[in-house]
Amino acid sequence: MTTEVDKNQKLTMIVFDGDLDKAMASFIIATGAAAMGKQVTMFFTFWGLNVLRKDESANVKKPFLEKMFERMMPRGPKKLGLSNMNMAGMGPKVMKKMMKEKNVSSLDELIEMAQDLDVKMVACTMSMDVMGLTQEELIDDLDYAGVASYLSEADEANTNLFI
Repeated sequence: MTTEVDKNQKLTMIVFDGDLDKAMASFIIATGAAAMGKQVTMFFTFWGLNVLRKDESANVKKPFLEKMFERMMPRGPKKLGLSNMNMAGMGPKVMKKMMKEKNVSSLDELIEMAQDLDVKMVACTMSMDVMGLTQEELIDDLDYAGVASYLSEADEANTNLFI
C-alpha cells in the first residue's frame, strides 16, 4: 500500500501504555494519518514496549531480576489486557471476539498495516534498558533511539499525541 507522504504534515505520538484498547487506538490513529499522507512516528516507551514484544521468548541471557520482570510483562499484542473491564483476562477475549464479528482489524493486523504504510516505530532505548528488554525480544523493522530523537521529530510535527 503506497501513499504519497506530505513531508510538511507530520504526526508523532508517544505510546506509553501497554493496554490493548489504548494500543489499538494508537495504531488506528497512526494508520489513518499515514493513509492520509502524513509522515507518522510512534515512540514506544515503558509499558508501550510490551506492544512490540515478540510472542515467543528470544532466550536472551539476563540477570535474575530482569528475567523475572520479563516474565511478569505481557509478551506481545496477543497477551495485552484491557485498561477497563479486564475481568481476569476475559475482557480482551470478549473484545477480540466482538472485533472479529464486526470485521475490525486485530492489533497484529494494525501493526502490519502500519509497517506497510511506512509508519516509523521507535523503541525507547532508555526504557528498554530499565525494563531489561533487548532488540532480539522486539518485532522486526523498528528504529531504536532516545528521547532527544523523538523530541526532534516532535518539534517538526503538526500533531503530537500521548497515549
